[in-house]
Amino acid sequence: MLAVVALQHVSPYAFEAMQKVDVVCLAALSDPELRLLLPCLVRMALCAPADQSHSWAQDKKLILRLLSGVEAVNSIVALLSVDFHALEQDARKEQLLRHKTGGGNGESVLVSQLQHGLTLEFEHSDPLRRLRLALSELLAIMNKVADSNGEFFLKSSELFESPVYLEEVADVLCILQAELPSLLPIVEVAEALLHVRNGDWFLCLLVANVPDSFNEVCRGLIKNGERQDEESVGGRRRTEALRQLCQMNPSQALNVRAMVVEACHLPGLGVALTLDYKLDTADDAVSPLVSFVSGLLLGTNSKVRTWFGLFIRNGQQRKRESSSVLWQMRRQLLLELVGILPRSRSTHVPNDSEGDVSAGTICSGLREEHVVKASALLRLYCALMGIAGLRPTDEEAEQLLQLMTSRPPATPAGVRFVSLSFCKLLAFPTLVSTPEQEQLMVMWLSWMIKEEEYFESAAGVSASFGEMLLLVAMYFHSNQLSAIIELVCSTLGMKIVIKPSSLSKMKTIFTQEIFTEQVVTAHAVRVAVTNNLSANITGFLPIHCIYQLLKSRAFTKYKVSIKDWIFRQLCETSVPLHTQLLPLIDVYINSILTPASKANPEATNQPITEQEILSVFQGLTGGDSSQVRCHYSITTQLLVLYYVLSYEESLLANTKALALMQKKPKSYSSTLMDQIPIKYLIRQAQGLQQELGGLHSALLRLLATNYPHLCMVEDWICEEEITGTLPLLRRMLLTSSTRKYSQKQLQEAFCTLPSSGPRLMQMLEYLTLLSASDLIPYAEALTSSMSLLLSNGVSRRVLQTVNKLWMVLNTVMPRRLWVMTVNALQPSTKLFRQQKYTQNDLMVDPLIVLRCDQRVYRCPPLMDITLHVLNGYLLASKAYLNAHLKETADFDRQSQTISSLGLAGQPDTPEVTREELKNALLAAQDSAAVQILLEICMPTSEEQQQGRSAESLLKGIRHATDEEPERGLLSDLREVQCLICSLLHQMFIADPNIAKLVHFQGYPQALLPLTVAGIPSIHICLDFIPELLAQPQLEKQIFAIQLLSHLCTQYALPKSLSVARLAISVMGTLLTVLTQAKRYSFFMPTLPCLGAFCQAFPPLYDDVIALLVQVGQVCASDVATQARDVDPIIASKWQHRAKSWIGRAIALHCTDPAVQLCYRIEATFMDIISSSLRGE
Repeated sequence: MLAVVALQHVSPYAFEAMQKVDVVCLAALSDPELRLLLPCLVRMALCAPADQSHSWAQDKKLILRLLSGVEAVNSIVALLSVDFHALEQDARKEQLLRHKTGGGNGESVLVSQLQHGLTLEFEHSDPLRRLRLALSELLAIMNKVADSNGEFFLKSSELFESPVYLEEVADVLCILQAELPSLLPIVEVAEALLHVRNGDWFLCLLVANVPDSFNEVCRGLIKNGERQDEESVGGRRRTEALRQLCQMNPSQALNVRAMVVEACHLPGLGVALTLDYKLDTADDAVSPLVSFVSGLLLGTNSKVRTWFGLFIRNGQQRKRESSSVLWQMRRQLLLELVGILPRSRSTHVPNDSEGDVSAGTICSGLREEHVVKASALLRLYCALMGIAGLRPTDEEAEQLLQLMTSRPPATPAGVRFVSLSFCKLLAFPTLVSTPEQEQLMVMWLSWMIKEEEYFESAAGVSASFGEMLLLVAMYFHSNQLSAIIELVCSTLGMKIVIKPSSLSKMKTIFTQEIFTEQVVTAHAVRVAVTNNLSANITGFLPIHCIYQLLKSRAFTKYKVSIKDWIFRQLCETSVPLHTQLLPLIDVYINSILTPASKANPEATNQPITEQEILSVFQGLTGGDSSQVRCHYSITTQLLVLYYVLSYEESLLANTKALALMQKKPKSYSSTLMDQIPIKYLIRQAQGLQQELGGLHSALLRLLATNYPHLCMVEDWICEEEITGTLPLLRRMLLTSSTRKYSQKQLQEAFCTLPSSGPRLMQMLEYLTLLSASDLIPYAEALTSSMSLLLSNGVSRRVLQTVNKLWMVLNTVMPRRLWVMTVNALQPSTKLFRQQKYTQNDLMVDPLIVLRCDQRVYRCPPLMDITLHVLNGYLLASKAYLNAHLKETADFDRQSQTISSLGLAGQPDTPEVTREELKNALLAAQDSAAVQILLEICMPTSEEQQQGRSAESLLKGIRHATDEEPERGLLSDLREVQCLICSLLHQMFIADPNIAKLVHFQGYPQALLPLTVAGIPSIHICLDFIPELLAQPQLEKQIFAIQLLSHLCTQYALPKSLSVARLAISVMGTLLTVLTQAKRYSFFMPTLPCLGAFCQAFPPLYDDVIALLVQVGQVCASDVATQARDVDPIIASKWQHRAKSWIGRAIALHCTDPAVQLCYRIEATFMDIISSSLRGE
């Protein structure tokens, strides 16, 4: 082995010269170094080059001059003079012979019987025989490797072990591989050399003479290597050979290390290469070893993590060996750790001599340039211990604890280091094993509490380690050990297994010595809020601590007010929204409404006051949004809005539980809710959905539940039109040079109508270019002047523009706008009394909206506004009554329960009654609104005199092909009717019961053509007409048949046909049971409906004719039973022939009901016949 130590190795300088074929550098090599490279250089000088350039010719001359003085060149030249083709054929024959004989050591084609030992034969042989001897030995080893199935063996070979002939054998080996590459692939040769002594030296010489094969050889050796190289002799020899190759070519060491990681083989080699090649790094930089091992254990590749973790675990099972790569790595890491410890703390220097440990308690600071390196080392040791299962020695544990309890400077990196150290203590509490170490840890934790505020201010970071201390203390108090484990893993950035039982010692220290629950609660309130809190600020913040304390009800338990802190934090927010804000608000609301225990119902937090809430929206409610932006961000306003809405919803949801505890928290007043611009804020949130996270959707949910009148579909559609591309382009026309108008100028223009029409139109056109928020200051002037628009002579264009502006304002301030509009459109008599309705008045009685000036009913643009307001308040009234019922029902039930003890079933009765009364009130309210709107559709007496009745208009539509109507269809009445029908259509779709109730109540028959043609959803009446026909009141039966006749004409459906058959059957039945007077009252209005049935459904002709004949027979019988001078039937026919005044006089003076019914039957027959003829 001494001879092996004295072997000459190829230097990195020589290898680089061979790689680059740098003849000048080769000439500078010493004779021993040059001797190792002779095989390649001699072949280079003798073989015909592919490069025929002049420069290579000059280099070749220099190589020849270099070789001319070396004696060993002659022997190499003699080796190259052999017939390698014949040699290869003999070698292949020998391979075949070995294959047939099973690889035994029998006869050899290459070498005849040896007279002496292999070494002596090699010494006395000529070049050819030397080649044959070496080739035979090499092929024998290669065959044995192929047959070994991966099991390592060490082949004793005299030829490769004799120190005297190593260089000559190396020459022969290099020449053989170079001349016979197909027979001797270099990777297989390299694999075979691992199984002989001095194999790594031969391998380096072989690769040095074929430098281009370096990567190929390394990749092959790694691919064929063991997954855990330290476990076997073969793995260690392979690792050593590759280390020597990399020492020869250090520039490729990192590439070889990457091959190791890629193949997940030879982990010791990867660590060894990192230890061998230290880069020139600065003192404060993280070492390559720390970076490499951290990358393996903390990377995303789980396969690599498992592979390297197994290397660590297996390495610990063997006894400590200085030659072990694992112990070398641990030694180096410990040296680096001690190197960055403060001098007064690094008392246990890892060498053979022991130092004084007692001096380690001296407080000293960590140098600023070492903080980042220390953090990296801490994370690496966490990964080694938590992921790879490293068990630290006493020496390592002591130095780690010294590092963790050192005190870094107040920088962001220092804050990070303290957080990591704290989490490492929690993750591995076994590092603290002695009372002295425990005292050191307590002192360090006390220092953390004391210096937290200074670190946060000096480091300029919002997330400091103080919040983490509070959070961990709260978790310990609430016994949420799993939350602590999750917190530790999140901070360390790795998933490690921590047993909850291992935290018992830390829990005792925290809860009894450092942070009692009362101290935690009192300290949390004094923690400053995070300025401009957003999702961009990561780490553990005060908000996390407050959230946990609220969740554990610590504030209410120790009577500590947290309201002010929460309000200040809500006011210090910005986008993107921090994810902890919404859970904080939810748990805060829960702590306000729900007591911590039933025994103490008063143990709740205080809600945010109305004055504080109004201060957030101050100025915005008046329209001057610029003032608000100076004080509070849109995020703050949206969060406060979410708090108010969520508080009100939770208050209603918990009413029952609060009633049982005899506790009723105060609800926010309606005045406050009226002053919050809910719709404006929702619209702002819609444009910030990405930044607000789930806040926008949460607000929409609360709005749809508690304020359905602010979520009407038509409003969203209108808003899309207002915020679309076209309005944006129009708004671009509003340049700075455009003249601006004040509210006073607008009011003056309204007051001088109609003379100021053009000027007013100019102002209104200017307002249409403004955005919705900029239009808010003009809302008062627009609404207060609406009554002036009802005067004669006002341009329709002005009315339509006002309607458009009102719709724009409705997207940002609907509730205030509705109240102002209703008060502005009151009749002049009410205006003189200065009666102003409030929001609450209109929600209690939405029909106030329709008690407006009668002129509004014939002003379509203003009627459109009125209908919009009415629809909104109908929805608001439902939400108001539902909330009122929930607010008071459970308290009434509680009192009812107390007053009626002993009466079974009594407490539930009032609840059912209240719900029924509420539904009845809402139904009456909706039906009354519908009936009033239908009444508005009726033409007034003046309109009837002018020939504008609805019946004549619709008749003109039906018979447009026959005759022209007297006046055009485009009238104010017609437009109002269309608007009302559109609203009724929406109401019937939203609640079909309204349609049923209204038609059971009935309305004027003259409106049936309008409602059937103008309300598309009226076809649902076909579902309940049979029920209406079954009513005992004759008026309802008549209305049902008249309604059905129009429906059949409008909707000729199979269902209509079946209901029409039923109606005819009912008419036939009533004919047999009605008295003469009632028969007249029933059939006079219903007989004309039969013609509509026949026109819609010709198959009903037979049934209708049969019914008419039957009715005619009954009427004729009634006529025949009375004595008359003139037969009315004959008189009727006389009238149709019509030339005698006597016949007309007889017909005119006939007032007998039976006779008139006969006339109606005859007229119905004539209508049916004429319609059938027109159909043909």
